Amino acid sequence: MIYVIDSPEHPLDVAAAAERLRSRVVSVPVADWGDALTPWPAPALRPGEKDFGGHADETLASLADALDAAPGPHAMCGYSLGGLFALYAFVREPRLAACACLSGSVWYEGWVEWLRANAPDCTGRYAYLSVGKKEKRAGLPFRHVEEDLAACADILRGCGCEVDVALGPGSHMQHVTERLAAGLTALDAK
Repeated sequence: MIYVIDSPEHPLDVAAAAERLRSRVVSVPVADWGDALTPWPAPALRPGEKDFGGHADETLASLADALDAAPGPHAMCGYSLGGLFALYAFVREPRLAACACLSGSVWYEGWVEWLRANAPDCTGRYAYLSVGKKEKRAGLPFRHVEEDLAACADILRGCGCEVDVALGPGSHMQHVTERLAAGLTALDAK
């Protein structure tokens, strides 16, 4: 079972991306991404915007029943802040055998340091990480997203995780369905 973190306001085309997969793919709509998907509170990126709420643990807890109810293996997939959440959930929840962090917000304040300090033994688990090659041109804090993604991959590999990293075309909001399909296909193959 692959759970795709989705936004009711800007839904992903999960049906198109999941065509021809063997795995069951379930869309999980999550409102208020900046609050529900971030691992700890952090200041907003721009003046006047809402600060990040840091309620990822509550969101993960709400998914626990689904993980208990369906037979495994389970995987989590997400895009942007959903990708950050998928990676966070993967690290926190041992019942997740795999994750796909697609154009994930690994630039999030303190993320790489937290992952370095908290990544568990990931032997026998799998992570697919991707980013668009133009995403680093968006300015701060995104400028270091490729480096941060590479650091995440190195940390996970150091914990025994099998990791694939893909550098795709375009910027953050381009080729979304294509990147989602690639991530789901990678998870489906595991």
